[in-house]
Amino acid sequence: MPHPDLPLPDLPRCAWCGTDPLYTAYHDTEWGRPEHDPRALWECLILESFQAGLSWITILRRRETFRTAFKGFHPETIATWGEAEILRLLGDPGIIRHRGKIEATIAGAKAYLRLEARQGFADFIWSHVNHSPQISAPASRSEIPAETETARRLSKSLKAEGFKFVGPTITYAFMQAAGLVNDHVATCHRYGQP
Repeated sequence: MPHPDLPLPDLPRCAWCGTDPLYTAYHDTEWGRPEHDPRALWECLILESFQAGLSWITILRRRETFRTAFKGFHPETIATWGEAEILRLLGDPGIIRHRGKIEATIAGAKAYLRLEARQGFADFIWSHVNHSPQISAPASRSEIPAETETARRLSKSLKAEGFKFVGPTITYAFMQAAGLVNDHVATCHRYGQP
């Protein structure tokens, strides 16, 4: 019997993940599953912000390198970083070397810590969908929007807290990835699953 976390090769899936084993595993075991761990949510948001202008597979292939470079995405550590760490990251060929996105990650760590102390980062994020995953039930990929009104509100809220590179398209991609919205198409084996 196959391991429950490994993708099954012959299942119908959302077309965006193609047949790349890394992508299909991500689709089958992560994408659209509700995430409530605040640190994991923050990591997902930061990686989505690095994805801006790129394909998600580019980030997914480098995710472990990102985790190493960003010391496990611990906001308490990253919030203390300055120019020396920015220069170190700009010299790391294993990540996306974009000064603005690196600086945004440091600012995002500080914003995360403020939110975590005030109300909890996960609560802040999930409050935008009334603490319940939204199932959109698209019949095909063409019915999945690039952004929604909820994503625009979350984007505005994140920016007000000090986050950067969190426009509504990135925010909606984050909502899909973290399971705030389930956009698996009707023909996908993960359709409607939490």
